[in-house]
Amino acid sequence: MIHNRSMPTDVLIPVIAYPSVSEAVAWLADAFDFRLRWQVGAHRAQVSVGPTAAIAIVAGDVAVGADHVMVRVAGIDAHRARAERAGARVTDIGDYPYGERQYSATDYAGRTWVFTESVADLAPADWGATVTSVSEGGSPHPT
Repeated sequence: MIHNRSMPTDVLIPVIAYPSVSEAVAWLADAFDFRLRWQVGAHRAQVSVGPTAAIAIVAGDVAVGADHVMVRVAGIDAHRARAERAGARVTDIGDYPYGERQYSATDYAGRTWVFTESVADLAPADWGATVTSVSEGGSPHPT
C-alpha cells in the first residue's frame, strides 16, 4: 500500500452521513473529543478518534438503523459524562462478560455510537466465543 498523508493508517474507516458536515464535526468534537483531521468544503471531513483511528463524515441523509460505530476509549465514565453534558442520549451502560465496559450514545442527528473500554484481559474462548485466526496466507483456521 502506498503511504498517503491524507488517509489514516486504519484498515477500516467508517463513513457516516450527517445533514451538515460542519455541525457534525463540531458536535462530535464537543461530545466525544474527536479531532478534525481535514475538511473539504461542506461535503466531506475526516475526524481523528484517538491516535490512529479516523471516521469520514459526509453530507447526506441520515439513515437511522442498526448501524453504529464502536470506538475504544480510556476513562469511559468521564467520556460518558462529557457526552451527556453535550446532549447525547446515553443508554446501555454496563460491564460485559467479554472484558469490556460500554455505553451507547445517540447523537444530535439520531446516529448510535458505542464506546468501549477494556476492563479485563480475557481470551475470547473464556467467555464462549468461537475463535478463529488468520494464517499468513490469509486463510482462516481454528485455534
